[in-house]
Amino acid sequence: MSPHSAAADQFVEPQPPQPQTATNGSPAGARTVGGLGADDQADAPASVPPPRKPDRVFGVLPNYGTVEDATTVSAITTRETFRMAAQNSFDPYVFPFVGAIAALAQVENQEKSLGRRPGAYAVRYATSLADSSISSFLTSAIVPTLLKQDPRYFELRQGGVWHRARYAASRTLITRSRSGETQFNLSGIGGNAIAAAVSNWYYPSGDHSTAQTLTRWGTQVMWDAVSNELKEFWPDIRRKIHHH
Repeated sequence: MSPHSAAADQFVEPQPPQPQTATNGSPAGARTVGGLGADDQADAPASVPPPRKPDRVFGVLPNYGTVEDATTVSAITTRETFRMAAQNSFDPYVFPFVGAIAALAQVENQEKSLGRRPGAYAVRYATSLADSSISSFLTSAIVPTLLKQDPRYFELRQGGVWHRARYAASRTLITRSRSGETQFNLSGIGGNAIAAAVSNWYYPSGDHSTAQTLTRWGTQVMWDAVSNELKEFWPDIRRKIHHH
């Protein structure tokens, strides 16, 4: 798939902000005094409100990688990608969510080599938490840093429901470079593939088959697709909830 695919062109993506310049034509930040340009201090507001902290989708799922207003966001840094991965991995709400996944796996007897013996739930919980954390760091920080890609989700915020839903689904395969160019989402697809391969190091030996590894990879990619849909429409749902 080429970096500039036809699938990407059907969407009018939010554009990354352009570097600002001062009124005299020099780069913004030149002749700074206390962080403000000398010519701009008189017009500066008395105080600047802090940036909005990422919320949780439906109050539960961490939402640290969504950009709702692409006109006010700067290019992401490596440090920010690792902070985002850590927040998504160790947010307090992650642990009960992983517990629910492990409980479902226990009921359905996934990883059949574990069975439903006492202690199997603890193993399933540990492997599920490892899956989530490793995938988060690979897809949000490590691989994007190596490839110079931006792992954030940029909300479309325009068009009908189906148009936005298709856009959200397409982000599983399409992402941005750190300079704002459309690219194949190798960070997400490749990062999850690496995570699935790494999982064989800590899963029981009876669950090391190629089919099971591919299943873990596919499950994580599918979850990323569902997560994109939630990220796209959660701001609309949140506004409706707060209006009632």
